[in-house]
Amino acid sequence: MFQLPIPSLKSFKLFSFEKQVIDIPSVKVYDLESAQEKPARALKHLLKLNHANFAILYNARKFHNHAPHLLSAAFLQGADAEDLTRLYESESKLLDAWEDAPAEVTTYDWRDHLGRREYEKAFVDFFEDELVRFGYDWKQVVEEYLFSGKEPVFNAVIADLGHPLIHLAYAYEMSSREVAMEALSLAAVCYNNIHNYLDDPVPTKIEASYHTTSVFEIFDKVRSDKQLDGLFVTPGDHNIEKLFSNREGVLLNHWNAWTLENPIEQFRESQELAAALLVSTHRDPSTKYDFFLVHVLTTSHAVRVLLPLIPPKFQVPLVRQWWLITLAAFIAQLRPDTPLESIRNVDLKGRDWDWVSEQAVKGENSTETHYVKALRSLREMASTWGGSGRILPQSCCEVCRRV
Repeated sequence: MFQLPIPSLKSFKLFSFEKQVIDIPSVKVYDLESAQEKPARALKHLLKLNHANFAILYNARKFHNHAPHLLSAAFLQGADAEDLTRLYESESKLLDAWEDAPAEVTTYDWRDHLGRREYEKAFVDFFEDELVRFGYDWKQVVEEYLFSGKEPVFNAVIADLGHPLIHLAYAYEMSSREVAMEALSLAAVCYNNIHNYLDDPVPTKIEASYHTTSVFEIFDKVRSDKQLDGLFVTPGDHNIEKLFSNREGVLLNHWNAWTLENPIEQFRESQELAAALLVSTHRDPSTKYDFFLVHVLTTSHAVRVLLPLIPPKFQVPLVRQWWLITLAAFIAQLRPDTPLESIRNVDLKGRDWDWVSEQAVKGENSTETHYVKALRSLREMASTWGGSGRILPQSCCEVCRRV
């Protein structure tokens, strides 16, 4: 995975987000530990089984264990115990068993091992020991190790295409301490230099050459920015490191152009952008959706889940983490068009959210984690903001039809 260059602080101004909040209601939170329904109990046991048997990284630690994402997203769309078992058996074939770390992690040296993937097992063991120390209150452990200190680990939770962020959101949504300890460990071993753009004092404010409240307008300006022409030949996440190394100032100019005057409405628009970006990059039925732009959508959903549940001072910085990586992914994937009208004009043909859930849980792509997560993300967006006049139902219909 890429490692971002450390930014120079000479051109930055300090900026505080502590007075801005995004006050949206929480998603429904499930208490799996006390649940009696058969699907919820199956999910609880499968999450524990995955936690005990399989590492959080696999394939030479290049990829991430998505089992909690797939199982939780399917459960939230109506999967029964048999469905969940089938999905677990399919997903677990990809995973690696735990391997011992080079050494233990302790309260004295845990920060020294941030970003070292070979310490994944040591971090899980460490955080589980801390769970005991905090009386099995996993939220207190998260508070201590993600949100505290001069350089909070949370300020790099979007690292590795947002996998730690997505994992953390499912931990909160399912109230799973196993998934929470995995999320903490992912945040630790995937930690990279993106935190330099968010740490307090926040080095984010080079003066932008323009300002707007619209993310769609910024995308239009990025598409026409000739300073980004010819930078990449083919799309791919390898382009992100090159972008930060060679065009950091250009990227930050567009990043800082987004002025948050109405955070709730602008967050809503950012979610619509995430949906439009995914769907509009798939106009040829012979191809699949862009893997990296799926992460723009699923990380946006994770942000939506976490906003009402994290300390208020981290809300806007979290959205800005997402916005920075979204811009980077958009540029790395060669700045595709997002024709909103063609999405709005999709004929739903009477298909509703129940039909979408059926596709997610029982359809031919039900074992494809990103497909199931994308549909769940779109449905929750529609639940949050309403589908009338938006592109969310049409987007979901297109994802179901074309993946």
